[in-house]
Amino acid sequence: MADRNVLGGPLDECGTDPLTGFYRDGCCSTGDGDLGRHTICAVVTSEFLEHQKVIGNDLSTPAPHFRFPGLMPGDRWCVTASNWLRAHQDGCAAPVVLAATHESTLELVPLDVLQRYAVDVPDDLGSL
Repeated sequence: MADRNVLGGPLDECGTDPLTGFYRDGCCSTGDGDLGRHTICAVVTSEFLEHQKVIGNDLSTPAPHFRFPGLMPGDRWCVTASNWLRAHQDGCAAPVVLAATHESTLELVPLDVLQRYAVDVPDDLGSL
Protein backbone atom coordinates (compact mmCIF):
# COMPACT_ATOMS: atom_id res chain seq x y z
CA MET A 1 0.00 0.00 0.00
CA ALA A 2 1.32 3.45 -0.91
CA ASP A 3 2.27 5.95 1.78
CA ARG A 4 -0.44 8.48 2.65
CA ASN A 5 -0.21 12.07 3.83
CA VAL A 6 -1.94 13.72 6.79
CA LEU A 7 -4.79 14.81 4.48
CA GLY A 8 -5.49 11.22 3.44
CA GLY A 9 -4.06 11.49 -0.07
CA PRO A 10 -0.92 10.04 -1.64
CA LEU A 11 2.30 11.23 -0.01
CA ASP A 12 3.90 13.95 -2.15
CA GLU A 13 7.63 14.44 -2.52
CA CYS A 14 9.12 16.80 0.06
CA GLY A 15 12.42 17.78 -1.53
CA THR A 16 15.29 16.69 -3.73
CA ASP A 17 17.67 19.65 -3.43
CA PRO A 18 18.87 18.81 -0.88
CA LEU A 19 17.70 15.20 -1.10
CA THR A 20 15.63 14.55 2.01
CA GLY A 21 13.84 11.67 3.67
CA PHE A 22 15.01 9.00 6.07
CA TYR A 23 15.56 6.81 3.01
CA ARG A 24 17.02 9.77 1.01
CA ASP A 25 14.32 9.32 -1.62
CA GLY A 26 12.85 12.83 -1.41
CA CYS A 27 9.81 11.70 0.61
CA CYS A 28 8.94 11.69 4.31
CA SER A 29 8.07 8.00 4.24
CA THR A 30 8.92 5.96 7.31
CA GLY A 31 9.42 2.40 8.46
CA ASP A 32 10.72 0.26 11.28
CA GLY A 33 14.31 1.49 10.84
CA ASP A 34 13.28 5.13 11.21
CA LEU A 35 13.28 5.33 14.99
CA GLY A 36 13.07 9.13 14.98
CA ARG A 37 10.07 9.16 12.61
CA HIS A 38 11.26 11.74 10.05
CA THR A 39 7.70 12.32 8.85
CA ILE A 40 7.07 16.09 8.76
CA CYS A 41 7.94 17.95 5.57
CA ALA A 42 9.13 21.28 6.94
CA VAL A 43 10.33 24.40 5.18
CA VAL A 44 13.10 25.27 7.59
CA THR A 45 13.57 28.81 8.84
CA SER A 46 16.59 30.36 10.56
CA GLU A 47 14.62 30.42 13.82
CA PHE A 48 13.76 26.72 13.51
CA LEU A 49 17.36 25.79 12.65
CA GLU A 50 18.67 27.73 15.67
CA HIS A 51 16.10 26.07 17.93
CA GLN A 52 17.10 22.64 16.70
CA LYS A 53 20.76 23.39 17.35
CA VAL A 54 19.93 24.51 20.91
CA ILE A 55 18.09 21.24 21.63
CA GLY A 56 21.00 19.19 20.28
CA ASN A 57 19.78 18.59 16.72
CA ASP A 58 22.19 20.55 14.53
CA LEU A 59 20.60 20.68 11.08
CA SER A 60 22.92 23.39 9.75
CA THR A 61 26.28 21.62 9.84
CA PRO A 62 27.01 19.17 7.00
CA ALA A 63 27.51 15.50 7.95
CA PRO A 64 28.67 13.78 4.74
CA HIS A 65 28.85 10.33 6.38
CA PHE A 66 25.04 10.53 6.73
CA ARG A 67 24.64 12.07 3.25
CA PHE A 68 23.51 15.23 5.04
CA PRO A 69 24.45 18.52 3.36
CA GLY A 70 23.50 20.90 6.17
CA LEU A 71 20.37 23.02 5.74
CA MET A 72 19.73 26.65 4.93
CA PRO A 73 16.51 28.64 5.47
CA GLY A 74 14.02 27.76 2.74
CA ASP A 75 15.17 24.15 2.38
CA ARG A 76 12.48 21.49 2.56
CA TRP A 77 13.44 18.68 4.94
CA CYS A 78 11.79 15.68 6.57
CA VAL A 79 12.11 16.42 10.28
CA THR A 80 11.16 14.25 13.20
CA ALA A 81 7.66 14.73 14.52
CA SER A 82 8.91 14.95 18.11
CA ASN A 83 11.47 17.69 17.39
CA TRP A 84 8.99 19.66 15.28
CA LEU A 85 6.41 19.38 18.08
CA ARG A 86 8.98 20.61 20.59
CA ALA A 87 9.71 23.59 18.33
CA HIS A 88 5.96 24.28 18.14
CA GLN A 89 5.70 24.19 21.92
CA ASP A 90 8.66 26.59 22.15
CA GLY A 91 7.19 28.96 19.54
CA CYS A 92 9.71 28.15 16.80
CA ALA A 93 7.95 25.65 14.54
CA ALA A 94 8.78 25.61 10.84
CA PRO A 95 6.10 25.80 8.14
CA VAL A 96 4.74 22.42 7.03
CA VAL A 97 3.88 21.01 3.60
CA LEU A 98 0.83 18.91 4.52
CA ALA A 99 0.64 16.92 1.27
CA ALA A 100 4.23 15.77 1.85
CA THR A 101 3.85 15.03 5.59
CA HIS A 102 3.35 11.33 6.40
CA GLU A 103 0.08 10.29 8.01
CA SER A 104 1.89 8.61 10.93
CA THR A 105 2.70 12.13 12.17
CA LEU A 106 -0.88 12.29 13.43
CA GLU A 107 0.02 9.77 16.15
CA LEU A 108 1.98 12.58 17.82
CA VAL A 109 0.86 15.90 16.32
CA PRO A 110 -2.84 16.74 15.82
CA LEU A 111 -3.89 17.80 12.31
CA ASP A 112 -5.25 21.14 13.53
CA VAL A 113 -1.79 22.03 14.90
CA LEU A 114 -0.12 21.11 11.61
CA GLN A 115 -2.71 23.12 9.68
CA ARG A 116 -1.71 26.29 11.55
CA TYR A 117 1.70 26.04 9.86
CA ALA A 118 0.57 24.79 6.44
CA VAL A 119 2.25 26.28 3.37
CA ASP A 120 2.38 25.63 -0.32
CA VAL A 121 5.99 25.71 -1.37
CA PRO A 122 6.80 27.32 -4.70
CA ASP A 123 9.31 25.65 -7.04
CA ASP A 124 11.36 28.89 -6.89
CA LEU A 125 12.48 29.22 -3.27
CA GLY A 126 13.87 32.68 -4.02
CA SER A 127 10.39 34.07 -3.41
CA LEU A 128 10.41 32.94 0.24
